[in-house]
Amino acid sequence: MPRVTNAVYTKARRKRTLRKTKGYFGNKSKLYRYAKDALARSGQYAYKHRKRKKGDFRSLWIIRINAAVRAAGGGLTYSRFMAGLKAAKIGLDRKALSELAIHDSAAFTKIFDQAKAALGTPAKA
Repeated sequence: MPRVTNAVYTKARRKRTLRKTKGYFGNKSKLYRYAKDALARSGQYAYKHRKRKKGDFRSLWIIRINAAVRAAGGGLTYSRFMAGLKAAKIGLDRKALSELAIHDSAAFTKIFDQAKAALGTPAKA
């Protein structure tokens, strides 16, 4: 009985791996043995950074909100502003606040004034 080598599927699997590693540096894009390891490692990085991306965006939104709050004046910081929002029962998340600060400064100013009033400090003139 002839030996079955499964060559078609083996070649397809190797070809698929090499297609995925196209553009990698050196042997990692040319040789299956190294491409397989590089692909496994890149998958781990992709998984880890998909999780990290959420925290990165949250940090970006906080930075933007803080900059907008300080530019609005009144001596408020980000943390005091967020406390004012909570006291005023304004339930906007950081992403929405960040977008308002960038694209609709008039609306952000109104929210800022409400948060400041809820803290017991007078609204800006």
